[in-house]
Amino acid sequence: MSGPSDFQPSNPALKWIERRLPIFGLIHSSFVAYPTPRNLNYWWTFGAILSMMLALQILTGVILAMHYTPHADLAFKSVELIVRDVNYGWLLRNMHACGASMFFFAVYIHMFRGLYYGSYKEPREVLWILGVIIYLLMMATGFMGYVLPWGQMSFWGATVITNLFSAVPYFGESIVTLLWGGYSVGNPTLNRFFSLHYLLPFVIAGVVVLHVWALHVAGQNNPAGVEAKTEKDTVAFTPYATIKDMFGVSCFLIFFAWFIFYMPNYLGDADNYIPANPGVTPAHIVPEWYYLPFYAILRSIPNKLAGVVAMFSAIIILCFLPWLDSARTRSSKYRPLAKQFFWIFVVVCILLGYLGSQPPEGIYVIAGRILTVCYFAYFLIVLPLLARIETPRPVPNSIADDVLAKSKGRAATAASVMLAMVVAGSLLVGGTQNAKAEEGGTAPPAQKWSFSGPFGTYDRGSLQRGLKVYKEVCAACHGLSYVAFRNLADPGGPGYSPAQAAAFASEYKIKDGPNDQGEMFERPGRPADYFPSPFPNEQAARAANGGAAPPDLSLITKARSYKRGFPQFAIDFFTQYQEQGPDYVDAILQGFEDKAPAGVTIPEGSYYNKYFPGHAIKMPKPLSDGQVTFDDGSPATVKQYAHDVTTFLMWAAEPHMEERKRIGMQVFFFLVVFAFLMYFTKRKVWANAH
Repeated sequence: MSGPSDFQPSNPALKWIERRLPIFGLIHSSFVAYPTPRNLNYWWTFGAILSMMLALQILTGVILAMHYTPHADLAFKSVELIVRDVNYGWLLRNMHACGASMFFFAVYIHMFRGLYYGSYKEPREVLWILGVIIYLLMMATGFMGYVLPWGQMSFWGATVITNLFSAVPYFGESIVTLLWGGYSVGNPTLNRFFSLHYLLPFVIAGVVVLHVWALHVAGQNNPAGVEAKTEKDTVAFTPYATIKDMFGVSCFLIFFAWFIFYMPNYLGDADNYIPANPGVTPAHIVPEWYYLPFYAILRSIPNKLAGVVAMFSAIIILCFLPWLDSARTRSSKYRPLAKQFFWIFVVVCILLGYLGSQPPEGIYVIAGRILTVCYFAYFLIVLPLLARIETPRPVPNSIADDVLAKSKGRAATAASVMLAMVVAGSLLVGGTQNAKAEEGGTAPPAQKWSFSGPFGTYDRGSLQRGLKVYKEVCAACHGLSYVAFRNLADPGGPGYSPAQAAAFASEYKIKDGPNDQGEMFERPGRPADYFPSPFPNEQAARAANGGAAPPDLSLITKARSYKRGFPQFAIDFFTQYQEQGPDYVDAILQGFEDKAPAGVTIPEGSYYNKYFPGHAIKMPKPLSDGQVTFDDGSPATVKQYAHDVTTFLMWAAEPHMEERKRIGMQVFFFLVVFAFLMYFTKRKVWANAH
């Protein structure tokens, strides 16, 4: 990839291999002696970060595939069993799910860096186009992976997105039927998506090889946008670029670990912890955050076919960027107008992402249309026009001159970034407030939980009291089908011994069979059994509860949430607050009122709850003072019951939470120390280069 190599191994075995297959010479010329521009900044480390993330996604994906069951009736449960029963399955799932978001986060920075510094210009057109192809493959892979958990948002997201192909003239319906494997999203669809999701990462890896090949043929771009002319302009890839990349990767891993160990559900959707139900459509169907800008473009156009064309055009247009921008100066660092319009374009993309998460109505639709025009205008009008009218600042004669010159214009760049963020933030605040006003709901009050924060743990007393409340009150209507009796004795749980868990299990009657006579029978529960459902099927549950089936409570604290709004959700990232689900469940249990407020009408057979969306809930008030007596003398009040049973249900949803946070602290300590070592090593290595 980098031309003939002069690498000569000294080991006889390596010499024998090198004469027949010069693989070591190829590696040496491509990743050791390869000349790298000496003025590369840390934005260039995202290439190494993306390589690492691709390898990590493939590795974790292969292991997860060993335990996953691609069947519509079993997929959701198989994912939960991976998290609960596979050794470190929760870690693999978090790494893979959060890794998808981090992969896209890194690729967006990588692409914006290429836009800013003109990395798409001659002679790197093929390099850029291969990058766009990788991005398209990533989008397809990520979408198919999002379907695999087979939750509500997975199912309905697949239904909405695949239906877009029906807009294709003449062949649309046939394409949709082929994708579905039938006439609706179902088991054949899931099998197709699983197969493709497993295959496409290896295709991506192949295109990445071509991408790296093209990079080594054309050479790397750099912040100055000038080509290397002498040896003073470059340094060897190893150790200079590699040690710098290792420091950048270690810093990125700290950011990544924050999500894996402390905020694994921060970027996800609570509805995806509800099993897929074709009969119940979520209130707002939204894709993952990294698709939102294009989803906003799709919805901003009323015609279905035109919307689909616009959405795909928003990506395909990137391939033509080398010819749309004919300016001779590559880097926006020396193009004042191009720099300002670039940051405006970044704001447009951020705002499109926000609009994609909002319901397609009112001001959101109008704003989406305006920003869609701005998006395409940047490529079709702004860049071609700037190439003709802009007068760039003088470009350094060489990379060495750029390194030695004092950096200018940093304050202006920082001001541009700050202005862009302030504008985007103010619009986000206004939009969120409007959305809240339209919802008209009462936000549950934030509670204090023992399991909050990086050092949070479950209160053993609260877990045991909550289990008692569940058994004596909730179990009459609600199942706990993903929790086994043996889990009560697991580390990080209620703190029971195996003997106590076995005794607790024996109090339940479990239906088993058939026996030798071919009949079903009941037997005492065993530790390996799961908490039984109070109803034999969903129809029986609906019949006994006025037509509304009581949900299973295994994942209820993760399947329920509410919007915190901006800037609160940004603050939550730093405070690690992710207890919206427990807040909601606790509030619902305490939110019943005997009489509805004046002007509020509740349908017959429903009850008023001030925190429930729409306020009309089928479940009658489940808790009352003095209903359950605690052996430890805790208050027999609704407030205490609600707090304890919610704590127990949080453990039922996150049984490995304490282990996750404990390992997280160890990983953080290692990564911080490693990052410091890499930083000082980098300074030592680069001191010789200057």
